[in-house]
Amino acid sequence: MSGDDLIRARLEGRFGGFRLDVDLALPARGVTGIVGRSGAGKTTLLRCIAGLDRAVGALSVRGEVWQDRTRFLPAHRRAVGYVFQDAALFPHLSLRANLRFGQDRAGRRSGLAFDEVVSLLGLEGLLPRSPNKLSGGERQRGAIARALLSRPRLLLLDEPTASLDAEARGELLPYLEQLHRTLDLPILYVGHDALEIGRLADRVLLMREGRAELVDRAAARAAAETRLEGLSEAEVRDLAVSALMGRS
Repeated sequence: MSGDDLIRARLEGRFGGFRLDVDLALPARGVTGIVGRSGAGKTTLLRCIAGLDRAVGALSVRGEVWQDRTRFLPAHRRAVGYVFQDAALFPHLSLRANLRFGQDRAGRRSGLAFDEVVSLLGLEGLLPRSPNKLSGGERQRGAIARALLSRPRLLLLDEPTASLDAEARGELLPYLEQLHRTLDLPILYVGHDALEIGRLADRVLLMREGRAELVDRAAARAAAETRLEGLSEAEVRDLAVSALMGRS
């Protein structure tokens, strides 16, 4: 696989009492699920890729260098879409205006048109509403749409379902699967819920104490199918994470 088909990240640095040390060459296609215990470095890795935090090293996406020994592109110059746990839509703007903000950020980069993104995420009837008139799942769909309209070369999803209840997560996941099927866009998906990771991801990256390694995709699938009667949702989720980590 050529460098143009890869996300290459050799990043290290200390952030408070935490040390990040990763050396990755990931396919620049499909969904890479990122799992690990709290504090393992999942969000730190995404923030360094986005340019929000600064680590030492090198980073390139499909042959485009964002960081090396002599340069460091700031976050606003990286063609990256970032969706946080909280949708972070501007509360004083309508959903339509929030999406136009993302589109304006794209500049002259090519990508999906406004109507295509709106249709892809089922937002047609919601555009006039303000964020406080949207459900949690609708806000997250709006946040993903805004990120896509910035026409990124890489989409970062940092636990986009974490703040949602089970019903809202169930409503959002089909849209995430549709993005996966439709877009030629690499996605890094951080999640604590291995059931979601197993459902969405083409490959799984396990983080432990700031280090990262690819794990067997079959383990993720088995974890996603693990549903034991009598266990709570949280217990099933913990069991699935353990399965991903080879500790089941």
